[in-house]
Amino acid sequence: MTIETLALQGRDTLHPGLAGIDTARLKAIRNASLRACFNRLEDTRYRLEFVARILGREYVNDAASRTINATWYSLESTEGGIIWIACGSDSEADYSRLVPLALRKVRMLLILGDDSRLRKTFSGIIPTIQSCDTMAQALHHAYMYEAVDVKVLFSPACDDGVTTEAWGEAFRREVNEL
Repeated sequence: MTIETLALQGRDTLHPGLAGIDTARLKAIRNASLRACFNRLEDTRYRLEFVARILGREYVNDAASRTINATWYSLESTEGGIIWIACGSDSEADYSRLVPLALRKVRMLLILGDDSRLRKTFSGIIPTIQSCDTMAQALHHAYMYEAVDVKVLFSPACDDGVTTEAWGEAFRREVNEL
């Protein structure tokens, strides 16, 4: 079996699918207490979490992507064009690893916080870069973007001192206000 023959396409569905197979096999375990432990496994919150589809556009909460590598995976896993909401407060981050993916996939970059490093890296790569003061402002810009064939992905790409839960809940709350 290949990735291309799976009903649900994308790397983001491959690993959970394989985990589902393992989980199904584990359910056959006779030890009741061990089986009960595996039955309590839940999806990771704020990790490529679907929040809503508004006017045909998906909003995906990836607040757990606080490193360049995690954001690389998120951008790679997301099919189609992307409106990327990132945080620019990490003055030490080297975003250059994300340039090839941004060139192929990102149509708009919305930056929360200090935009200097992100703007310097992606100027001339991403067609539209916008600084935003709040999550609500970023989502308003994403909502008003004219193309319909994009997904809105919140993937901070830095550890800015705000907790994953705080960012994740802010994104979810503001999406639900759209």
